[in-house]
Order: sequence, then C-alpha cells, then structure tokens
Amino acid sequence: MSVLCTANTGKYDGEEVVQLYLRDEYASVVQPLKQLKHFARLFLKCGEEQEVKFILSEEDFALVDRNLKRVVEPGTFQVMIGAASDDIRLQTKVEIK
Repeated sequence: MSVLCTANTGKYDGEEVVQLYLRDEYASVVQPLKQLKHFARLFLKCGEEQEVKFILSEEDFALVDRNLKRVVEPGTFQVMIGAASDDIRLQTKVEIK
C-alpha cells in the first residue's frame, strides 16, 4: 500500500508520522476498534512531498482465536491511514478469503 503525503505547505521544515491501522469488522473474538500495524516518521522540507509504502503481511491480519492459536480469519478489514488514531485521513476496505 502506497500513500502520497500532502506537501508541506508551511514556512518551516517539519515532521509527520504516517500511521496505518487495521480493524477486523467481523472477528470471532473481541478485537480493538483500531490496531496500529505500521508507522513511518517523515521529515518534510518546505514544499516537499514524500511517498510512504506499507507492506501488509498475513501476520498483520492474524488474531488469537478462542483456542489460543494465531489465525487469519476470512472477512472484511478496514485499512485506515492518518497522523493519529483520532486523525484518520484515508480509509479503504480489503477482503480476506
């Protein structure tokens, strides 16, 4: 998954932390609403843009089931990207079969 960050339009160079969260919409066991899976800290000069790539693995979609085994259950997962858990700027859904 690749994300092109908004250009730094301010007068000063600065940092941004791009965070990727997953949410399992139909898990068989209780899961958090958002789980931080990846993040990248960027330093952006004035007017600069940067692309961030996150590689999602099978492990990112795994959970511990009722039998205490790590499994990947089929279903819909929400992928959320933002600067913080309460500042989500991009969302999409993926289907795991």
